[in-house]
Amino acid sequence: MAKIHSTADVQTQRIGERTVVWQFSIILPGASIGEDCNINCHTFIENDVVIGNNVTIKAGVYLWDGITLEDGVQVGPNVTFTNDKYPKAKREFQIQRTIVRTGASIGAATTVLGGVEIGKGSLIGAGSLVTKSVPDFALVYGNPAQIMGWLDDSGSKLIPYQDIWKDSDGNKYRIIDNKRVKIEE
Repeated sequence: MAKIHSTADVQTQRIGERTVVWQFSIILPGASIGEDCNINCHTFIENDVVIGNNVTIKAGVYLWDGITLEDGVQVGPNVTFTNDKYPKAKREFQIQRTIVRTGASIGAATTVLGGVEIGKGSLIGAGSLVTKSVPDFALVYGNPAQIMGWLDDSGSKLIPYQDIWKDSDGNKYRIIDNKRVKIEE
C-alpha cells in the first residue's frame, strides 16, 4: 500500500505499492505512478504523466502533461520541465513529450525544455539548461547543457585515455556517434 501524507491531494488510483507521497503534493487523476517511488513535498503531477518504479522526485518539481519518467530516475529539487514550445495564455497548444530514460539523474534547479529525451543512465549537472536530447550514459551540464564526459553502468565517470575511455575496472569504451560502445578484447 502507498503511504500518502494527510495534506497531499492524490486523485489518481494508479499508484504503486510502497510509494510515499509527502506533504502538500498534488497528483491529478490520470497520472500513473509505479512502486517504491518517493514523491517529495510541494510537487505537482498532471494527468498525462507516467512514472516508473523506484523513482525519486524531490521538492518543488512539477510534472506537466506529456512527461514520462522510466524506472530508477532521480529528479533533483526544483527541476523545471516545460511542455509547450510557444507558450501563450489561453490558447490550445501541441504538447511536447519528454522522456527520461531508466536510471537517469537530473540535478537540482535544472530546466528541461519540452520534446527532449534524456538517455538511460545519463547525469545532468545541477543548474543546467537542457535544450536538446541527451545520449545514454552522457554527463552533461551548463547553459546550454553540453556533453562533458561519459559514465559507466554504475554512474561513475569514465576516464579519458588517448582515444578511448576507461572505467575503474579497466573496461574500455569508444564514443561513436554520441554512443558509448564497449570495446571487447
